[in-house]
Formats: sequence, structure tokens, C-alpha cells
Amino acid sequence: MVNRAVMAPPVPYVSPGLYTVEYPYEYHFTINEAEKCKQSRPFAVLMVPVAPHVREHRDTIRRTWGGNRSVLGKAVLVFFLLGQSTGEDAERIQQQVLKESREHRDVLQSDFVDCYKNLTIKTMVMLEWLGSYCSDASYAMKIDSDMFLNVPNLIKLLLNAPKENYLTGLVAHGAPVLRDPTSKWYLPTEVFPAPQYPPYALGLGYILSLDLAGKLVEASRHVQNVYIEDVYVGLCMRYLNISPTNAQNWNQFHVMPVPYNRCAYSKIIATTTLHNADRVSEWNDFNRTGSYC
Repeated sequence: MVNRAVMAPPVPYVSPGLYTVEYPYEYHFTINEAEKCKQSRPFAVLMVPVAPHVREHRDTIRRTWGGNRSVLGKAVLVFFLLGQSTGEDAERIQQQVLKESREHRDVLQSDFVDCYKNLTIKTMVMLEWLGSYCSDASYAMKIDSDMFLNVPNLIKLLLNAPKENYLTGLVAHGAPVLRDPTSKWYLPTEVFPAPQYPPYALGLGYILSLDLAGKLVEASRHVQNVYIEDVYVGLCMRYLNISPTNAQNWNQFHVMPVPYNRCAYSKIIATTTLHNADRVSEWNDFNRTGSYC
């Protein structure tokens, strides 16, 4: 059964500064699949943060890597995590989201404003949901909506992965804090004095054991709440004194798009995709019979 709270206006975004966010905060789910994990008992949960109006990305994922509920004998669930739209089209978009939720039962929506500056809030809401409603799963993956994901390769990785304190992906070490005010990821020294970030997994797609969900939420209450969400998770990991795990094979995660071919895609776990790629056609080709290479 889909649980829907009474709709209320989204919590307005009141920033304490240009480069920090208001979190922790008590957000609430306006659309919630509270029983889905209990019913399906997934091994892995794929969480896709996506803006409410970007329906085409959700439909593409449903028709491609998000369409399989059992992979290598392991149950897999996919959820799309949304905030609230604002502006003139907000009510129309919300009605479309509600209809989509009734049809697919894979939408989660919380009452924060869905915007780039709130990605840290979105991530922490995701972790709260996992800890509250899906804690019996073994692993979760946060993955962007423009990604290709080779789910069998992901499951193969997780079958031999640590069960606790495990976070992996494309881990950045010694990443410099960007001081150029024109950069999308600028942080001034008064907000973050250190010249480098602690190790963190790039936000395009990172994997965590489910025990970390609650631990990261608790750590967030003690960590500088910067708006760069993957860095923020890295800061929470540092507070917990847990190091992200380097990927066994660096070539399995790609921040720059890998041009599609069956052989290359058969060897990776995740890559960003070209903005003009026909992801459904590529997926159909990838899944045809015959050798990959």
C-alpha cells in the first residue's frame, strides 16, 4: 500500500549561508512506499535522486537497468527520490507525480524544495528512509538518473563485499577545495578552511552497507553541513572514523561518459551517459544474445 501524507507546502529553503544547508531538519514523506522492502526483502536497493519534473529519466530507468527485480538470484528494488517542485507549474507537476506513483509504486517524495543546493538534504533524507523502512536490505546504491548501471556486475561485487562500514565507488583522495568563486563547487575558507577534502566517493554512484545509513544520519548532526552532497557524506565518514573503500577495479566506475559498445559496458559497473544517447536502444542491444566482446 502506498502511504501518502496530507500535502503541505514544501519546507522553504532558508540557507544559513551561501554554502551550507539547513540539516538536520525534520522532513516528512508526502509519498512513501513504507512496506515495499518488507514485502520484497531486497538484497540491494537502488536509490535514484531526481527532480519531480524529469519524468523521462525515471521512465528510461524503468525500461532499462531498473526493470529487473531479480538479478543473479538476488532481489533488487529501485526507488526514485523526489523533493517538492516550486513555481507556476508546481501543482500540475505534483498531480503527474501522484499519478506516476500510483502506476509504478517506486516514487518517494519528501517535503523539501527540490533544487541543487538541497542535494545534501536529499541525500540525508534518503539515508533516513533506508534506515527507517529498508534496514533489512544488505546494501544500497545512490545513483544519478543519467547513469548506465550494470546491475549483474554490481551484484557480483556485493556478493563478496563487507557487510558493515562499507562505502565504495569512485573514491577521491586528496581532492582540493575549489576556491574559484565562479566554480559550481566553490567553498570559501571561512566555511571550509582545510585545503583538501577527506576521502569521499563521487556522487555519480556510490554503494553502502545498510548499517551505515543510521550512522551517517547521526554523524550529520556533528558535521559542517556543506551543500556539496558527496563531500558531505565524506565528512560524515571521517567523523565516524571510517574510510571509504577503494573500488576493486577503478575502471568499473566512470565519471566521464564511456561511449556505448557492448564489450566496454559488459566490464563496468556504472558510467555517466552522453546527453543525446538513446539509452533504451543501447540497453536493448546490450541485452541481446551473443558474446559481448
